[in-house]
This record gives sequence, C-alpha cells and structure tokens, in this order.
Amino acid sequence: MIVCSCQNITDRDIHAAIDWMRAADSATIITPGRVYHALGKSADCGGCMSHFVATMRKNDNLHVPSELRNLRKAKENRHEGQR
Repeated sequence: MIVCSCQNITDRDIHAAIDWMRAADSATIITPGRVYHALGKSADCGGCMSHFVATMRKNDNLHVPSELRNLRKAKENRHEGQR
C-alpha cells in the first residue's frame, strides 16, 4: 500500500528500512526522518505523516533500546549542579 504518494513510499519500504536500520545498529533511535533518509528521499508536503508514523508503529523492530529508556526520569532527579 502506498503511504506517501509524493515520494512513492509503500508500507513495505518503511518496514524494510526499519528492519535494515535495526539490524545495522540495535541501539539507534528510528524516526520518520531517518526512514526517509534510509530510503534516499525526504518528506515533501507532510500530508502523509500521521499514516507514515502509524505504519512505523506496526513494525516490531521499532522499540526504544532498553539502555535509552527512562532517561527523562533519571534527569529529573538531578538538580543541574545545584544543591
């Protein structure tokens, strides 16, 4: 199914790019911009972005690496050097 008609990107293209990125680097954060870049394309009008992201979320390899989870909570406990 075509997800982005401006750049002719299908759901299979998105899933293949995510799978390739995850296999290449298991700790990478996968974003829509990185998927476009992996496909050698760039976002045009942005009208497909909600469908593009929904398609990405269906991929089992789109998890956040465990060592990068809860970083925000860890930062909140620090006081930016203040006592």
